[in-house]
Amino acid sequence: MRFPDLRSMLAFDRECVAQFCEAGNGAGDVRTGDGAASPALVAGVDEVGRGPLAGPVVAAAVVLPPSPELWGLRDSKRLTVRQREALFGAILREAVAVALGAMSPRAIEAQNILRATQGAMLKAVRRLGVRPALVLIDGNQPLPHLASPQRSIIKGDVHSACIAAASIIAKVSRDRIMAALERRYPGYGLARHKGYPTPAHLEALRRLGPTAVHRRTFRGVLAAPARPAEPAP
Repeated sequence: MRFPDLRSMLAFDRECVAQFCEAGNGAGDVRTGDGAASPALVAGVDEVGRGPLAGPVVAAAVVLPPSPELWGLRDSKRLTVRQREALFGAILREAVAVALGAMSPRAIEAQNILRATQGAMLKAVRRLGVRPALVLIDGNQPLPHLASPQRSIIKGDVHSACIAAASIIAKVSRDRIMAALERRYPGYGLARHKGYPTPAHLEALRRLGPTAVHRRTFRGVLAAPARPAEPAP
């Protein structure tokens, strides 16, 4: 399969905004956080961490300038760790705005993973500091309670530059969270498998029991014995 290059992905984003305007929505100028007028902006939103048994679900929202120097940009899943890390820094330098949103394991348990994922995405968009003329969301579901106009795009991280950038920011950010959790909860391999239900992770759960960062309503965690009480400090 041949993947779009950066120029094609940026053109896709521009076409989405053009179609939105042609439909009579008039995305002329938007207002930044300080009230200054800004050209019509498009934000991309993506998430990571729906399937793991542990850790938060994390979403990112990214607004790119018209001609960013982000060669090699593509869906985070199709990049090596080194490539993701390099693009992560480049996106932070180049982007008009970048924001993160996350929902904890307890929020996931209380709301279910779909609603928690949507909550993380909504947080990310609301933290951007700019109001996009259009929000492009990876997937096939609209984002409830979003004030800005939106469009859901299946495989958006393949076609859209701003969604691909958001996928990288979300992925690298969550990977770093899981590495930190590995230091807090050694023995589970969280930095390696990122909380996904690998055989090694399931074996650690059977042996050690779930931690405070495991999602207790997820299959695999439910079947695990309780973790022994930690001694008081």
